[in-house]
Amino acid sequence: MDDIDRPTHSDLSDTSTSATTIAAPHEAPTTTMTREPRAPAQASASLDDRPTTPSEARRQERAHDTADLFAEAEATEDPEERRRLLDRVVELNLGLATAVVARFRSRGIPTDDLLQVARLALVKAARRFDRSTGHEFVSFAVPTMRGEVKRHFRDAGWMVRPPRRIQELQARIAPARGDLANSLGRDPEPKEIAERLGVAESEVSEAMSALGCFTPASLDVPVGQDSPIALGDVLPGQENDGDAAEARVMLGPVVRRLGDRDRRVLQLRFFDGLTQREIAEDIGVTQMQVSRLLARILGQLRSDIEDPQGDRSVG
Repeated sequence: MDDIDRPTHSDLSDTSTSATTIAAPHEAPTTTMTREPRAPAQASASLDDRPTTPSEARRQERAHDTADLFAEAEATEDPEERRRLLDRVVELNLGLATAVVARFRSRGIPTDDLLQVARLALVKAARRFDRSTGHEFVSFAVPTMRGEVKRHFRDAGWMVRPPRRIQELQARIAPARGDLANSLGRDPEPKEIAERLGVAESEVSEAMSALGCFTPASLDVPVGQDSPIALGDVLPGQENDGDAAEARVMLGPVVRRLGDRDRRVLQLRFFDGLTQREIAEDIGVTQMQVSRLLARILGQLRSDIEDPQGDRSVG
């Protein structure tokens, strides 16, 4: 075989091959290589097409098993069997209670007490869940547990007063932190908050470490005038992983209900880190329209999380 007919390393690496044996008269059989084009590379993953991680696979399996248990519980006419199936739902989703409680640690109430409150709320959620809405159980259970934990803080009536200067700085930190998180697309560092407020980083760290000393009722105080975000929603937890876990389990179902463009905007802003101007160029609108889009999308997500079984149509 001449060199011109011999497949190169590049040819073989870019194609799949199959062997075909042919024989000419009076010649020994020879083998030629038939090259078939390789399938084109799959397009880059989008918000829903990303490779499934082990944790996401476990979450999906848990959601599937939970849905099956609810279906069986609805189908049975035996009260004892229904109770057994719903108890199994609770056991399967106990990790959600741990994730919810993580953000409220070190705020004056023992973690074990908070876990008990959250788990009892999980039991109530399992009894009250209406699967006919088509929503995942997690999107109903997490807000239910979080509400019960906040109510427990109010009822417990605990309060430890930090020094006045710390209280005053705490009142300034919450709105500054919210503004920075909105502009940066992430939770700001103490140094960034200190620069925004014109104070020492050590003072910000001290004030943030004492945030658990707020009265429980103040967890529901808005971080700024006309703000829909409560102070309890922006306070740092003892473990960031708990907040992240809660965010994942709550946002997954509601994000999947958004329209294609809304999900695209979310991906560009919070996954790819694009600015509003860059997003505007990508989707062909003005920067002002992007700002309004983000406000509407985040408002929709907040509404779906707060009222997970509400009947809404998402554009």
